[in-house]
Amino acid sequence: MKKIVTFGEIMLRLTPPGFQRFSQAACFDIVYGGGESNVAVSLANFGLPVEFVSRIPANDIGECAIMELRKRGVGAGHILRGGERLGIYFLEMGAVARGSKVIYDRAHSGMASIRPGMVDWEKVFRDAQWFHWTGITPAISQGAAEAAREAIETANRMGITVSCDLNYRKNLWQYGKKSSEVMPELVAGCDILLGNEEDAEKHFGIHPEGVDVTQGGALDARAYHSVCQQLMQRFPKVKKVIITLRGSISASHNTWSGVMWDGNELYGAPTYQITHIVDRVGGGDSFMAGLIYGLLTYGDNQKALDFATAASCLKHTIYGDANLVTVAEVETLMKGDASGRVSR
Repeated sequence: MKKIVTFGEIMLRLTPPGFQRFSQAACFDIVYGGGESNVAVSLANFGLPVEFVSRIPANDIGECAIMELRKRGVGAGHILRGGERLGIYFLEMGAVARGSKVIYDRAHSGMASIRPGMVDWEKVFRDAQWFHWTGITPAISQGAAEAAREAIETANRMGITVSCDLNYRKNLWQYGKKSSEVMPELVAGCDILLGNEEDAEKHFGIHPEGVDVTQGGALDARAYHSVCQQLMQRFPKVKKVIITLRGSISASHNTWSGVMWDGNELYGAPTYQITHIVDRVGGGDSFMAGLIYGLLTYGDNQKALDFATAASCLKHTIYGDANLVTVAEVETLMKGDASGRVSR
């Protein structure tokens, strides 16, 4: 099987242990993660060949991040060395009625200082079938946005499937351009789009039509049909639009589902009650990885959507950014077995 390529920034994540607040912390737990690297780790864990492309500083911390990728089976042969530092983000884990908090510290990172022309995309894509990026990368810097555009244009020219998780992050768009000025040109080159209603609104001004997004506190999947249709009308190259449906009852209890529109039919996934969340960071990334795996392996829209939703549900039980569950565990949940029995 040809490889999947992802492009973005991997960061050092620092989290106070045991649901402590920042002001209580005397130490921090270390995890390496980032949107596109999380997708790469999940895909490698599912047994697919995957390569992560980034720019990481040539120092010991950068090497630790690369070692983490290699440990998980992710190819790192096209990672560039350079830049002043590895990006950092601080995560305060929420619980019950107290939400989580994220503080970014990623200015002057290797990825923030990447420039077009640094990556030989034709070489990277020589044996690839799929390219994945997210809306986080073009938010980092002008150079990262231009490098992403180069990658998308090269992938289009070489006939490679391009997917994007729209991932709107308001705190990252700080270099003088709005997401609405940058994202449309990039998304125009995509085949598969993943997002939620906030992503569609903030990037493109698209809103659900004809029905309330929520009814009695429960997410109504029908509300997102119009979002999918509008996205596909705006971007004619797109063949599938997928919307994740998260209902936040509390920081510890979410509902989780998704819908997929392929231009003809709206598919819906089961809704999971995730009642004791261990770590919700990377939930969308685990969904995207599950979707890529499902589309490439099953060739069936409904089964791919169900696999993505179940994989992401299980991610909420894994501490850290990346989803470390197996295909067998996901398929067990897909069959309705959520008992969590000991395997022996």
